[in-house]
Amino acid sequence: MASIFTRIINGEIPCYKVAEDDRFIAFLDVRPLKPGHTLIVPKQEVDYIFDLDEETLSGMMIFARKVARAMKEVIECKRIAVAVLGLEVPHAHIHLIPINREGDMLFTNPRVSPPPEENTALAEEIGRHVRL
Repeated sequence: MASIFTRIINGEIPCYKVAEDDRFIAFLDVRPLKPGHTLIVPKQEVDYIFDLDEETLSGMMIFARKVARAMKEVIECKRIAVAVLGLEVPHAHIHLIPINREGDMLFTNPRVSPPPEENTALAEEIGRHVRL
């Protein structure tokens, strides 16, 4: 059975898409820690990030860097934090989270719920700054 991320990639489930190329997609997390919390997902469905082949893993990090730089241009924050957990969805992915302090990226923190129109605008604005 396809992961929820594969279903997003295939267009079966909507998302707030930030950027996409032939191998990767970036979209806003539906349960963000902070507005702009973005997921980087390879289009190839592999459960564990360290089971990706070297070319895909390195390409994913380069794609994530481009998205993180765009996020930093758009979102007022000190850093874009990177997290790889991989337990909640069986499809490799990277979390990019705007932070002002280390505690901002604790996954035990309450999640925020920006309205759909804010998510749409933020995804589009970040996407305009991504240089693929």
